Amino acid sequence: MQERNFGSEKYADIIHLPHRDPTARHPRMTMLNRAAQFAPFAALKGYEEAIGETARFTDTRPEISDDAKELLNRKLGVLQAVIEHEPSVTVTYFRPDSRKSGSTCITVSGRAIRLDPQKRILHLRTHKDIPLDDLLDIVGEPFVWAE
Repeated sequence: MQERNFGSEKYADIIHLPHRDPTARHPRMTMLNRAAQFAPFAALKGYEEAIGETARFTDTRPEISDDAKELLNRKLGVLQAVIEHEPSVTVTYFRPDSRKSGSTCITVSGRAIRLDPQKRILHLRTHKDIPLDDLLDIVGEPFVWAE
């Protein structure tokens, strides 16, 4: 049987040449990018977001009694009378959800600067306009008689 010699004669002209450095043309990949190659991919684009949206909890619109509506209207009348003094109030209102049925009850505090009965909007200095139709309760300086 004949013995094979792989290194000495056949490649003698190139065996001692320096090894080519691949980073000269292609920089090394970071460990994060290298690991990302093996990360699972989402076959259904948007599926995780859709599941999260379905699982997101929303409240139902609370029904307030006629007595509570009457008290709220009285409070708005008092607020209209003292609005030029920018009284500090805390407002609880119902914000409908734009993506699914239901909503969230939100409580914000701030200085009341404008009450527009025609547009049915209450504007606080630090917050956006609050629709009066979504108003659930209002408390603060002008309403100590109601508390």
